[in-house]
Amino acid sequence: MINYHKTWRLINSGPGSASYNMALDEAIAISVRKGSSPPTLRLYSWDRPSVTLGCFQRIRDIDTEYCRDASIPIVRRPTGGRAILHNKELTYSFSVKTDNDLFSKGIFDSYKKISVALYLALSKLGLSPEVNMRGKTQNSKLKTQNFSYSPLCFQSASYGEITINSKKVIGSAQKRWTDGLLQQGSIPYHIDELKALKIFRLHSIRDIKDAMAGLTEAVPDLSDEKFRNIVKVSFEETFNIEFFSALPSNEEEFLAQKLDSEKYRTEEWNFQKQVQSLHQAFQRA
Repeated sequence: MINYHKTWRLINSGPGSASYNMALDEAIAISVRKGSSPPTLRLYSWDRPSVTLGCFQRIRDIDTEYCRDASIPIVRRPTGGRAILHNKELTYSFSVKTDNDLFSKGIFDSYKKISVALYLALSKLGLSPEVNMRGKTQNSKLKTQNFSYSPLCFQSASYGEITINSKKVIGSAQKRWTDGLLQQGSIPYHIDELKALKIFRLHSIRDIKDAMAGLTEAVPDLSDEKFRNIVKVSFEETFNIEFFSALPSNEEEFLAQKLDSEKYRTEEWNFQKQVQSLHQAFQRA
């Protein structure tokens, strides 16, 4: 019998569509919360440049017409936070029950603990990351440019998020239920500055360069396979656990396909103006 406190599951996924990536993350979280699956770290990528919105974010924060014309899918995440342009990156999702002693102390404590693993992963690349432990703050370089609000996740550093040379390199968001949590995060290898400029209606590419960076800027020869393994090992060392590699269960795949078609590919979910009531309805499902 597997000891879920010491043995967690690692799912290494290939490129997926925006809607299916979100659907599978939620399906896994539901399975983990039910106790049908162990704590799960999923590492994945995207089949094309895609935008995710925070669960409660305004759709008008991004240029939807540009996204439509450029064939860039838009999907609303199950987690909060602000919008992210996903392209050449490693994306992670982590699902765990909150009766696990490691993650029973609330959202800020769990953010901090997951950040330790990500901090270690970046350190193993020879980088010098910093973790924000001061709560939600705007990047200090951006304050001088009067960014009272930015729709772009990487233009603010929230509690537990990681920067290198004052530039954000990992954007994360979490959804916490009474019985479990799902944290999703984006770790860009390369920033598509021109697309980001248009999608988020920014003033100049300098707005992006001052706020965020891709890992290959500092580690040009970094391979996706190598970094996935570094993240895996860093989680194992941080939480004193071992991963076993697996695919999503048949139940998770079935639920993901259902969520993909009935939720994450619908305009009602992705483009609604008031998302809270619908979000709560899906949580009860």
